[in-house]
Amino acid sequence: MAREKVMKFRIGYELRFEFVEATPVITMLQVHDTLAADLEKPDTIGTLPTVAVSSYMDIFGNRCCRLMAPAGKLTIWTDTVASNDGLPDRIAANARQVPVENLPDDALLFLLASRYCDSDLLSNVAWSMFGHIEPGWARIQAICDFVHERIAFDYTAARPTRTALGAYEDKRGVCRDYAHLAIALCRALNVPARYCTGYLSDVGTPKPYPAGDFAAWFEAYLEDKWHTFDPRNNVPRIGRFLIARGRDAADVAMTTTFGANTLTGFRVWTDEIACLETQVCAAASGVNAQAA
Repeated sequence: MAREKVMKFRIGYELRFEFVEATPVITMLQVHDTLAADLEKPDTIGTLPTVAVSSYMDIFGNRCCRLMAPAGKLTIWTDTVASNDGLPDRIAANARQVPVENLPDDALLFLLASRYCDSDLLSNVAWSMFGHIEPGWARIQAICDFVHERIAFDYTAARPTRTALGAYEDKRGVCRDYAHLAIALCRALNVPARYCTGYLSDVGTPKPYPAGDFAAWFEAYLEDKWHTFDPRNNVPRIGRFLIARGRDAADVAMTTTFGANTLTGFRVWTDEIACLETQVCAAASGVNAQAA
């Protein structure tokens, strides 16, 4: 059953660059097409100075944009309003693992090791730690619990080349490292898992809120659908807006630039505007798990 949209969020970003020379750029910054109906207006990319922007769909169904950045300063931005049901991520505690031979064809790719999710190198760890747990939701949640405790969140420890095995060994990182390690462990246990990036609000969490940023989580295939898991936060959250999915972070880079540049400014916002139904939103603002 579809969940009614009862909350509104202002979402957007502003990225400032300085380019040494005219440089091709690919961005993956628009809300996923499956959520387009939730936007009050399209989150069309704006630029300053104005440059031509074209879009295309990649092999994973993500919307990408191409532009030619001029030498010097360039700002890329968007700002829109998105509706949300105001409820935390669903929990389907009885969802069972699907045998590999019964998986849909399009899920099989997400069983394989990838650039940052080196599941082949974590197979022994996965089976020794989680092989005894009943296959299904409980096993995936156990993985999330482990990853949440294993990695200490540390922006200063961010490293773009760190793999899942690296996150397991370093025990520090950012949200992408949590997602990569959990995905690799799932795949090692024959559970399809795919990397997700997008906006995530702070509604329902203690104040003061940290500076805005994009977030990373993952989806695992159980029963007949994909389910959201977030080992970084490890609690159901309110106000999650998908931008892109892929095998790992390499498939969903926020920006890909083909020349020397410096990122000089970075802002992201996912701010609640108002509840459309006050009583419903007041009840939803607590982080209580919702059964599927």
